[in-house]
Amino acid sequence: MNRRMILGGLFAAATVPALSACASGITSLDNEGTTTSGGGSSKSGVTIGTANFTENQVLGYLYAAALTAAGVKVKVRPNLGTREIVFPALKSGDIDLLPEYQGALLTYLDPKASETEEGAMQNDITIALPAGLQVLPYGAAEDADAFAVTRETAKKYGLTSLADLKKLNGKLVIGAAPEVKTRRVGVVGLEEVYGVEFKEFKSLDSSGPLVKGALKKGDVDVANLFTTDTDILDNGWVVLTDPKNLIPGQHIVPLIADRKADSTVRKALARLGNILTTTQLTELNRQVDKDKKDPEDVANAYAKQHGLTKK
Repeated sequence: MNRRMILGGLFAAATVPALSACASGITSLDNEGTTTSGGGSSKSGVTIGTANFTENQVLGYLYAAALTAAGVKVKVRPNLGTREIVFPALKSGDIDLLPEYQGALLTYLDPKASETEEGAMQNDITIALPAGLQVLPYGAAEDADAFAVTRETAKKYGLTSLADLKKLNGKLVIGAAPEVKTRRVGVVGLEEVYGVEFKEFKSLDSSGPLVKGALKKGDVDVANLFTTDTDILDNGWVVLTDPKNLIPGQHIVPLIADRKADSTVRKALARLGNILTTTQLTELNRQVDKDKKDPEDVANAYAKQHGLTKK
């Protein structure tokens, strides 16, 4: 079944109302969002989509909690798939709002983009976005890509940075989500920037049980994970440093259709963005992945605890 068919099936399914808030608010702009007026209105409601990994689902429900508290009707369509699925869905109008990550979004829009500083990336994203879409101010929380190895592998080969991988060209297996094979923040960039060549690419998942299980078992030597993944610390895995700044900053940023970006939405998302920290986001991920709690319940509890919704 291809991605178009999968997405169509997801959108035909019943949607889930949620309580969530959104990440936005720290830029040189004011807390209401971008300077684009757009004439949008959220009166008919906002549909929030999320990618197919824990953190993005939590963020989607956080967005929903914040918007619900502001009087906006919301629907959440979680776990739709990768950026290659959810971004076109936003453009086509199937969804209205996405939790995004600055650097990853910029390189998706412009594979040759080289900016890594948050403010510069925000400007470049604004320029690169197609008509009808905009990013609101990015929040304090950040979750970047990371390339990790086990402590044993790091010690065996003397690995501390991505540059060290070059001395093992043709010998190591990398595991990651399928799209990482063709992304700049992935196999393409590792070769272009660091001259790294792998023995094999194993198509697994996004910082999920497949890639982490493969790293534990030794089926892969290098795994693409997210820096807010609690398993990195729990397992003592070594995140390889990035001396040439291949991996850009990845602050959480709301990506929204102009048609829904009114002041009510902007203010609600800016408030969440100013409150949510990287440490807190990591803990929310832990509650879902380790404690097996429901992402919506975790998001709603956080929203109540931090005054984003009524007690």
